[in-house]
Amino acid sequence: MSTEAQVIKTQLPSPPPSVPALLASVHAALEEIKAKDAVEIDVRGKSSVADYLVIASGTSTRHVKSIGDEVVRFAKELGVMPLGVEGEREAEWVLVDLGDVIVHVMLPRVREFYALERLWTVGDQPPSDDEDAQQR
Repeated sequence: MSTEAQVIKTQLPSPPPSVPALLASVHAALEEIKAKDAVEIDVRGKSSVADYLVIASGTSTRHVKSIGDEVVRFAKELGVMPLGVEGEREAEWVLVDLGDVIVHVMLPRVREFYALERLWTVGDQPPSDDEDAQQR
């Protein structure tokens, strides 16, 4: 017995909103629903998938899911349909893919465990004097 896969049609408005407008919308959504510790990471030149990652925390699984829903709602107001939303069921880590901007909303313990900020910023800081001395 085979079933057909459900096809979700997504498209950006023509013309699509600028990346700064999309980022502003994401930050407005995060502020509106009181997300914690929002961080924006520029991944241009490091990833061809997106230009920016936005990482924020929620205080509970319900809060994490609500933050993800709010990001989607604000994006839709710009005319942007998310390319994908993952993790809403468990709501420990919700990912909202808006194309040029990917939003990660996590519980603090999940955020600490995966340490996406460290992963995506390794090598961004110039080496300290101690590291220079060790390399010699």
